[in-house]
Amino acid sequence: MILTGRAALVAVLGAVVVLLFGTGLALLAADAVLLALIAIDVMLAASPRRVAVTRSGDSKMRLGQAGTIMLSVENSGRRRLKAQVRDGWRPSACATPARSEVTLPAGRGVTLTTTLTPSRRGDIAGGAVTVRSVGPLGLAGRQRNLTAPWTVRVLPPFLSRKHLPARLARLRELDGQHRSLIRGQGTEFDSLRTYVLGDDVRSIDWRSSARRADVLIRTWRPERDRRIVIVLDTGRSSAGRIGGITRLDASMDAALLLAALAVRAGDRTDLIAVDRRVRARVTGKGRNEVLAAITSEMALLEPELTDPDLTLIAATVLGLARQRCLVVLMTDLNPASITQGLSQLRSLSARHHLLIASVADTRTDEMAADRGSTAAVYNAAAALRARAARAQVSALLRRYDIDVVDATPDELPPALADAYLSLKAAGRL
Repeated sequence: MILTGRAALVAVLGAVVVLLFGTGLALLAADAVLLALIAIDVMLAASPRRVAVTRSGDSKMRLGQAGTIMLSVENSGRRRLKAQVRDGWRPSACATPARSEVTLPAGRGVTLTTTLTPSRRGDIAGGAVTVRSVGPLGLAGRQRNLTAPWTVRVLPPFLSRKHLPARLARLRELDGQHRSLIRGQGTEFDSLRTYVLGDDVRSIDWRSSARRADVLIRTWRPERDRRIVIVLDTGRSSAGRIGGITRLDASMDAALLLAALAVRAGDRTDLIAVDRRVRARVTGKGRNEVLAAITSEMALLEPELTDPDLTLIAATVLGLARQRCLVVLMTDLNPASITQGLSQLRSLSARHHLLIASVADTRTDEMAADRGSTAAVYNAAAALRARAARAQVSALLRRYDIDVVDATPDELPPALADAYLSLKAAGRL
């Protein structure tokens, strides 16, 4: 049983009557009348047990973007239902409206719309649907929590999507659709054409030229149908927040742009998320489903407060990819961890082309430029030292033929995409 504000108002009026008469009999009479009205209202209120609720609508939403959930309420009882319905979701779902007023005759139903604007990634399960049925007098009623199972998976926002059109245009040029033929070691054969003065004689196809009166040369195009393995480090360094988001979220945004670009290029794309154990794995998916699968798996990833196991990372990649491919390791350029795991990284780069992408802290440059006070000078010295250490680690990795992309969260996605396109243009994949 529940009481409404109207019942409290009637109780106040009863108290005024009691004060006017000032007798115990008046108090008993007022209480009896109030209790009788409440009892009648509860008896006449439609039973929430005869109410059926079901949810439908969006099962996947982007972080920060609105989605809709339909809540169907059906009154299967014999009385008119006048109720307040609350569609329960956790606070991070940011559900609106919080409550809805419904009036349903017997045997009728209604569909309510709840808008979710989630503020956290992951799976969000719908909570209980609370139906508060009120009697005809509006003094009291009945309340019951009903279940309507529904789960929404909140996906990464993919803010770097805005960089995709420009990179796809460059990819089309590399692929020959704009007649931009590229020669180089390791590229795919495209066609034969007549030799002109200035062409590389090493490209002459002597076998084909022997059958023709002209000298023919081979033209080449960037290699397609290659394999890319994206490795997300979900260790403790990925929990650091830069510009309002974690390093893991920034890495995922860059990885999504790279995956979308690679899929359009026809390259096979796999994903591994690992720290001390493998947290997620997307392998062997077709071109039309790989990006959706990667996005769905990323939605469930959270940083783990453990150091990454570079030995496990190297073993997992080597066990997954037998032939040479591009391995993109999204991790922090921490001098201590990189130096300690350098042997594992070298063994990985011996079998595959390794590219390390790292999220740089935007505060480092700000601190390095500030000289306004004594404390700021000390902070600037620390920032310069940290920046020099990252540069030293990057130089060390490049000496072992490991490419490095170190950029801020906003700059990392396009920088990583450009590095991938440069590798394809040079025929190094």
